[in-house]
Amino acid sequence: MTTTDLDAQPYPFNRSDGLALDPAYRAARETAGMIRVQLPFGEPAWLATRYEDVRFVLGDKRFSRAMSVGRDEPRAREGQTGSGILSMDPPDHTRLRVLVAKAFTVRRVERLRPRVQEITAGLIDDMLAAGPPVDLVDAFALPLPVQVICELLGVPPEDRVLFRAWSDAALSTSSLTAAEFERNRRELREYMSGLIALRRKDPADDLMTALIQARDDEDKLSETELVDLCIGVLVAGHETTATQIPNFVHVLLAHPDRVAELRADPELIPGAVEELLRFVPLGTGGGFPRYAVEDVLVGDVLVREGEPVVVAIGSANRDDARFADADELDFRRTSNSHMGFGHGVHHCLGAPLARLELQEALRALFTRLPGLYLAGEPEWKSEMLVRGLRKMPVGW
Repeated sequence: MTTTDLDAQPYPFNRSDGLALDPAYRAARETAGMIRVQLPFGEPAWLATRYEDVRFVLGDKRFSRAMSVGRDEPRAREGQTGSGILSMDPPDHTRLRVLVAKAFTVRRVERLRPRVQEITAGLIDDMLAAGPPVDLVDAFALPLPVQVICELLGVPPEDRVLFRAWSDAALSTSSLTAAEFERNRRELREYMSGLIALRRKDPADDLMTALIQARDDEDKLSETELVDLCIGVLVAGHETTATQIPNFVHVLLAHPDRVAELRADPELIPGAVEELLRFVPLGTGGGFPRYAVEDVLVGDVLVREGEPVVVAIGSANRDDARFADADELDFRRTSNSHMGFGHGVHHCLGAPLARLELQEALRALFTRLPGLYLAGEPEWKSEMLVRGLRKMPVGW
């Protein structure tokens, strides 16, 4: 421990019952260099909060995710993931990423737009038939990305309810012990292994079959990598989008002038999604620390070889040094190079799909439910890596 570690601030800063960016981030950005923080578990870390520092750490090959394996990495929960594509560096990371990337190209994802529009229309029809108040999370925000990613991956419709609890546990920062966390992960792996075995016997035109063929015919990944990759696509492919849909609606309902803009000009929706991705700090704090593989200067701070850096994307996206009026919601913002989907080699593979789903979700909600309003007290998620609404009663 260095003398700096004695002054490490408890982290994360953000509260889970809301979407505000804690003022501690502005204070950190206005402090020379980076600050030291101590997460609930693991060793102390540097915290990058400025846009340029975050972008540098995420994009520079001298910072490694693979070095976290086997280390007491800074984290919000006792259990450690320890495997999967998010814990890899190139070339292994590149080898796996290429196998999935072709399913999420902008052109291929755009062909899914009519299907996404069909799903959103059906969900809105069901909401109208049920009548208000309706829980937006249960009736719309969750089933939309779940259905899309399950169809894309090849998860049977009758199984879609099964992985919800597993997904929640995978992102939980609650009192789950390391053993409980590992048991949850083992159950999800067993389920996915069984589904892969079924798909081997009965191939289909889906992403899972393509990955199985890459494993069996081309020997491009191991069986463990195949299972973990399918799990990663399944969890990441729905969780953040399902969380951001009600988050975006909640923010918009607090900005009626912005809602009026969207209703008057639906062509603003793509820009609105980009601005909301910048504006809403999704995480309770930074995660997935990067380790310096050699001494690296980040701004004015020398990060020594073997030291971890945690990046706060939500803070970077509200950095006044990069974005004019960063705390204002501006759908006409130009050059909106936010990092809502990360940056560098771990930039979110599913970004094109998430963008499409978020665009069509806002389009359907604010055109077909023009009087949309909050119809009761929302319930916020707690003890999770991502912030959002567990229940959001709405009327129209």
